[in-house]
Amino acid sequence: MKAPLYIFILFLFFLNGCLHTEPRENKASIPSAPKESSVVSKKGMVQIPGGTLSMGGDNDQADLNEFPKHEVEVASFWMDETEVTNAQFAVFVKGTNYLTVAERAISWEDLKKEVPPNTPKPPDSLLQPGALVFKPTDQPVSLNNPGAWWHWTIGANWRHPEGPKSNIRDKMDHPVTQIAWEDATAYAAWSGKRLPTEAEWEWASRGGLENAVYPWGDEDVNAGAPKANFWQGMFPYENKKTDGYFTTAPVKSFPPNAYGLYDMAGNVWEWCNDWFDFDFYKNEGAKKSNTKGPAKGYNPYMPHQQEKIIRGGSFLCNDDYCSGYRNSRRMGSSVDTGLNHTGFRCVVDP
Repeated sequence: MKAPLYIFILFLFFLNGCLHTEPRENKASIPSAPKESSVVSKKGMVQIPGGTLSMGGDNDQADLNEFPKHEVEVASFWMDETEVTNAQFAVFVKGTNYLTVAERAISWEDLKKEVPPNTPKPPDSLLQPGALVFKPTDQPVSLNNPGAWWHWTIGANWRHPEGPKSNIRDKMDHPVTQIAWEDATAYAAWSGKRLPTEAEWEWASRGGLENAVYPWGDEDVNAGAPKANFWQGMFPYENKKTDGYFTTAPVKSFPPNAYGLYDMAGNVWEWCNDWFDFDFYKNEGAKKSNTKGPAKGYNPYMPHQQEKIIRGGSFLCNDDYCSGYRNSRRMGSSVDTGLNHTGFRCVVDP
């Protein structure tokens, strides 16, 4: 099995060249989608009405990839009211024996096909199943160096999101994390659902509020009562936990938006189905009704890496770093990357 791309973050400090991944065959146990005649349960879902989405940046915090703002017709769909929880994912794993990307063995023979030629083999001690885990620094650091707070941790996975000594026994109502895109799509197929398109996700997040900055409206994220689970203080070393949480919060810990959806801002980033193309909004395809995004991804900052869209921000977001809790904020992540601030929710057509 190939190694998750996130393991390479460890190696970028001494490797010369860029890395490339493509969607790959999952050799673990993959559940198939239910038959078309199967009745998909809509328990825990809300119906999102169709309409015209004014998609893109709303204020001066918006990144270049959030422009130009454009209109997209979005058909009605159903969406999970919360992020998929540890309890829900555990049922899936129990019924299918599914093995997530972070739990699979790493083969150097497969791994070396995806790194620059003549890359030295990493120590066997590093080529073990694991994932990246956030660890706060003890002092201010450059925000251009994610390696200062992301650490490759052998034994980290959805059952042990912060490493082998952690567990989810008292977090079954928290969103499942350390989930790669292919893990999320496997769960969605098993449940008879799918991942949302980027347009569907943004339309749902806005909750019918046109051009609002956040799912709740335009009130500053730091004003008033806590509205979402995010980082309060100086990232990545001081978290005042004004919202009551250092990492994930139980789903439904904060008020829903007008469509009845919880945690569309903060808590964990959520996978979408679309490829991440930095300049996609400049293309006519972005205005297509019910657009499914570009045919392939392109990120000028990671030109050799194919990424999928993630939305909504996480418990690590704040205005100094990413403001990921804004409706229009869009980022990309490699399909085989899981982190302890990334999860998902599903949708289904009416």
